[in-house]
Amino acid sequence: MTEQHLPLSDCALELIAHRFKVLSDPTRLRLLRLLMDGELSVNELVSALQATQANVSKHLGILSDSGLIARRKVGVTALYRIADPTIFTLCNIVCQSLLTRGEQTLQRLRSDDAPLES
Repeated sequence: MTEQHLPLSDCALELIAHRFKVLSDPTRLRLLRLLMDGELSVNELVSALQATQANVSKHLGILSDSGLIARRKVGVTALYRIADPTIFTLCNIVCQSLLTRGEQTLQRLRSDDAPLES
């Protein structure tokens, strides 16, 4: 099976690099993981991450600005949710790739590994 590649302009590459930059922070990835199960409030996210509200709010703002998450107000509470469901596909692709690479590394280690004698 041959993969089709989209023609990418310099502008497109900049946008792609920005998306990966947004995803390069472990705290933002943790927030996305939490939101994959559904909407959560800032307080719930702060509690789950055991982080400060200022830090969580900063990362939520970055994720929101990038279009990955969205928020809605319910009274005085802000609820956050995944806005771009392609993040599920991207995470699955990366996780599968890491798993495959890990399995290949383990196989190489086992095949190169001679039993150690005392």
